[in-house]
Amino acid sequence: MTGGTTGELGRGGGETSRRTPFLTLSRAVGYLIVPLYVAGVCATHLLERGAGLHEEAGLIGIVETALLDISLGAFAVVGALLLLKRPANPIGWIMVANAFMVSVVIALGYYATYVMLTWGQPDALAVFGAWIFNCFWFLLLALTFVYLPLLFPDGRLLSRRWLPLAIFAGIWPMIVVVLRALMDTIPVNEAPGHKIDNPIGIEGLGSVESLPIYGVLNAMFFVGFAGVVASVVVRFRRSRGVERQQMKWFTSAIVVLMGGSLIFDALSRATGVRWLEDVGFVLSMAGIASLPATVGIAILRYRLYGIDLIINRALVYGPLTAMLVLCYLGGVVSLQAAFRSLTGQESTLAVVASTLAIAALFNPLRRRVQGFVDRRFYRRKYDAAKTLAAFNSRLREQTDLDALSNDLLGVVRGTMQPEHVSLWVRPNPEPEAKSAALRQFGHEEE
Repeated sequence: MTGGTTGELGRGGGETSRRTPFLTLSRAVGYLIVPLYVAGVCATHLLERGAGLHEEAGLIGIVETALLDISLGAFAVVGALLLLKRPANPIGWIMVANAFMVSVVIALGYYATYVMLTWGQPDALAVFGAWIFNCFWFLLLALTFVYLPLLFPDGRLLSRRWLPLAIFAGIWPMIVVVLRALMDTIPVNEAPGHKIDNPIGIEGLGSVESLPIYGVLNAMFFVGFAGVVASVVVRFRRSRGVERQQMKWFTSAIVVLMGGSLIFDALSRATGVRWLEDVGFVLSMAGIASLPATVGIAILRYRLYGIDLIINRALVYGPLTAMLVLCYLGGVVSLQAAFRSLTGQESTLAVVASTLAIAALFNPLRRRVQGFVDRRFYRRKYDAAKTLAAFNSRLREQTDLDALSNDLLGVVRGTMQPEHVSLWVRPNPEPEAKSAALRQFGHEEE
């Protein structure tokens, strides 16, 4: 007994000691990644300023840059939280790797730009910065759009049958990274005409995009990405309970990231309205920030079930915004055409009238869209709400206890849909029992 217990304790202690370096590493990285991200972003902006880049950027450019830095910073913050709370989940390490690449690696790339534009001759760090900057984009793409969806939320594949897809989807970025790492000359970011000789490059290996194999690699990417989408769909269909809520958080962030920016960008291109493109940029930044935020909420399970309300509001206000924008643009264009035909010139009255029409249409349209969404996507809850509302109105008018009991049973069956339902009504106490109860509490029956 003693020997067996000692052996088990020894194995347990050995396992604990083997885990200690990993936990120490995860905690160290979790504490360092946020200040490292801030330092990398600040270094990038200082190097840009020193190299004379983007000096003509106005207030809008500064705001867009700040939004981008804040949105990408969500990867660092969420990655740090996941490493501290869930160090064994690879999702946190993916977030941290993304934050490291978009801050430190980009700073190294801009160091190479600064050196080439100011000195004209690279040093060793500039060569390394240009080399790694030339390669990391494809690793970032693979981590964010391949392995993050494949492993979310528990850090494991759906099953071993999906392992070939994970390997296949990782082949194309690795091939591209190797080819770009072996180019004979390295282009310098934002320094046209400047190239650095690659000390490990293969002579004659120029642009990767011009190679015949590049088309095959692109085809591999789309095939692998289609498999990743299929994996997310299958996981969502199979998920239940907590995992279903986690997948809702994740897919909602993907919809915001891909859908909102694409819609407003298309509207801007079709109409030529500049502010629609700015709205699309803001939505894309919100999508970039919401991706790590929703992943962190889903894995840490913080207010997990609030996603249903968010999805409901997104389904309502997304189409509502699109309809109001179309009505506004249609009103402005049609009224301006009418003013040109009548007076020969445009008028600001068209903008004012369209704005007032949008304000008047907002609440009626919102109620109609909300009703459609509730009927189409939340039918059970919609029917339950209508049933409860009808029961409340009958409850104020009905006095027959038997009728109320039947109505109550019908409401429970229609809303909660239990397998069995029964109702027990407490009988009125007998007069003798009521009198004894009154005397017990100090009251006498008159």
